[in-house]
Amino acid sequence: MFVEVAVNLPPVRGTFDYHLPGELEGLVRPGHLVTAPFGSRHVQGVVVALQQHAKVPETRPIDGLVDPDPVLIPAQLMLAEWLQNQTRSTLIECLTLMLPPGLSQQADSLFTLAMPDSQGENPSEHRLIALLKRRGPLRGRQIQHALSRFRWRPSADVLVRRGILTRVSVLDPPSARPRRVRNARLAMPPESARQATSNLGRAGSKAAQRRAAIVEALIQERETLDVSWIYASSGGNLADLRALEEQGILALGETDVWRDPLEAMEFVPAEPPKLTPDQASAWEVISSALRKLDSSSIKPFLLHGVTGSGKTEIYLRAVGEVLEHGRRAIVLVPEIALTPQTVRRFLARFPGQIGLMHSKLSDGERYDTWRRARAGLLNVIIGPRSALFAPLPDIGLIVIDECHDDSYKDTHQAPRYHARQAAMAYSRILHAGCILGSATPDVVTSHLASKGEIHRLSLPQRILGHRTRLEQQARRLKVETRYRAAPGDARQIDLPPVRVVDMRQELRAGNRSLFSRPLQKALAETVQSGEQAILFLNRRGTATYVFCRDCGTVVRCPRCESPLIYHASDGKLLCHHCNYKRDPPTSCAQCGGERVRHFGAGTQRVESEVVELLPEARTLRWDLDTTRTKGSHDVILAHFSAHRADVLIGTQMVAKGLDLPLVTLVGVVSADTGLNLPDYRAAERTFQLLTQVAGRAGRGLLGGRVILQTYQPDHYAIRAAAKHDYTAFYEHELSQRKSFGYPPFQRLARLMFRHFSESTAETEADRLAARLRHRIAADHARADLIGPAPCFFRRRRGEFRWQIILRAADPAPLIPEDLPQGWIVDIDPVSLL
Repeated sequence: MFVEVAVNLPPVRGTFDYHLPGELEGLVRPGHLVTAPFGSRHVQGVVVALQQHAKVPETRPIDGLVDPDPVLIPAQLMLAEWLQNQTRSTLIECLTLMLPPGLSQQADSLFTLAMPDSQGENPSEHRLIALLKRRGPLRGRQIQHALSRFRWRPSADVLVRRGILTRVSVLDPPSARPRRVRNARLAMPPESARQATSNLGRAGSKAAQRRAAIVEALIQERETLDVSWIYASSGGNLADLRALEEQGILALGETDVWRDPLEAMEFVPAEPPKLTPDQASAWEVISSALRKLDSSSIKPFLLHGVTGSGKTEIYLRAVGEVLEHGRRAIVLVPEIALTPQTVRRFLARFPGQIGLMHSKLSDGERYDTWRRARAGLLNVIIGPRSALFAPLPDIGLIVIDECHDDSYKDTHQAPRYHARQAAMAYSRILHAGCILGSATPDVVTSHLASKGEIHRLSLPQRILGHRTRLEQQARRLKVETRYRAAPGDARQIDLPPVRVVDMRQELRAGNRSLFSRPLQKALAETVQSGEQAILFLNRRGTATYVFCRDCGTVVRCPRCESPLIYHASDGKLLCHHCNYKRDPPTSCAQCGGERVRHFGAGTQRVESEVVELLPEARTLRWDLDTTRTKGSHDVILAHFSAHRADVLIGTQMVAKGLDLPLVTLVGVVSADTGLNLPDYRAAERTFQLLTQVAGRAGRGLLGGRVILQTYQPDHYAIRAAAKHDYTAFYEHELSQRKSFGYPPFQRLARLMFRHFSESTAETEADRLAARLRHRIAADHARADLIGPAPCFFRRRRGEFRWQIILRAADPAPLIPEDLPQGWIVDIDPVSLL
């Protein structure tokens, strides 16, 4: 028997044939993680197929199994193949995407300096030799981290050939392992154990007392106990347990313990509420389709509902429906910040059946959740885009909440996939249902719905809550509500009114504050009334940039050329792209002038101005700087929900699906941020962000309002967001896209080359553009190129970036497979910056 294996050794592409040694025949299936020889090294790989015959005359044997059970289910292998074709990535990149951290390991090389007196013949060799002299033997990944700005591998190859360095292949075992806990149980009847213990040691000694206490604890509990519990209750130690085991009084053992991140999460079980007429209409269509899953495939659903319209209740019912039929579900949310709130709602409905997967969990927690999912011990997995790859058996439903959000696209590493597209493809493979939910669907998804490829369902009314709960809240808070009666138990409320403030008029009136006069007044009224406000600004830091007022020079990052942002919290200038940090200059490096000033504003500056305007207001900031630690999102949300702060200042995190009933005011400090960037989706992103953040106001008994500050009040995205008018925005944007040939009328591929030499980057971009033009002409393809040109963000981490935008109905087949190292391929990019 032969197996086809995708080896985990970038940049190796394709698959390779091996044969199974006798001891593994009958044990290996597609989806198994194996180790195998590859050249002079040993690597990990994933078995993608079993074969009766090999495609090559000679094969080598598989070394062994990393895990006795397959790590990927058959549907995941099919999804990986789809991802490979869609993203132009290698198959192994798509397969390892589905494995938990620590299980999959790449082969590496250990470099050792064999001739310490050598100096090298060029600067690159000199740097590598000096590094190894200073730090000793290093792995390739360690050298890459230390010399990330230099192409050191060609120099290493030369030094190995000259005998100055030695190189040895290494493959670490998986770092993720089950957690095992030692335990103890009685090995004889209780009375016999007491008698045997009395004969141990000197009577009345401390050791004898401890051991008697251990035995008594085991007798009283009548079950196997963790040794940590025994130590705490008896004062004993491992030596005492060993002594008791030697006498045959007790037996020591080990058991696997699940590392469950939801173990300590509190929730209150909840029954499904009665649906509103709009919800009932949507649910009737979805439930009817889900009941037919076993006999036919169904189109994805687009649940297009305004903020607060009750989309989550439809998700909950859909999950309940597939669970009743013995299948399982995956629920995707765009941000880790939303996960705790979503998890609590699902735990309340499906206690004991939920698993959580995201990058802020420990490797052990992620590994154990992955193992429980694979074993079928969990019925629902919740998390951001990576949760899509949980190995749940028999998935019947995939939900993508806030499906418009750009965080569903992986832009940092291959494969550069979009979870929305991948989820729809996966649901077709699984013959499962797929629900996309959003108040502001992206133009491409909405266009698919208008063509009938996705089934659109509308929820046009905001739901405040249910009658009994609202009446109790009204009596407790002694307020009159603004809700409108609706059929059934639900009560509805209008979307919050939005006031657009023209900041040009504020400047003419002499107001140079960050806050317009209407926003200042509204903030004061909100705080004095004991209510809460959210201030939104999509920029961190204290000042946007630092510049010289004499010559205009802006202080920039030496590696990225982007303006450095001033952070008052530590008094440093910081690059938000590569984390370069320095002290603010006291004089201009260009002209020597001393009038160096800070310009613009970030969340830290907004917070300080709130404190200055309203000293009595309690503020809380929610941005990347305040959420770097595990659990920080949940802590901030819990503090604000408990009214331990009056004003929440945040970046785009505050715009995503949060339900905060005491928030009666949302202030958008600058609606123009990002609106004029040279990207075809700039207006769409601005409209979505403004509409979503406006939806955080007025979700409680007290109603709400939104104040939107802008220098472009007549822009169509601003006008549509102020009126909560998705249709007006969609129609205007669609006509713009059609006239310029942008998605959904054409697809795009972004090809970007990075190099520390700008001339090299430009030359490589020109060379590939010539190849693409020749390919387009030869194939008579209806396609065109934009560029080559420098990226808008021209330099990142010291590397210059040039890009080519390929525009065609299907650009992927036009892209050469033999692209030189340094090229990044992004099909259907969410940004061209």
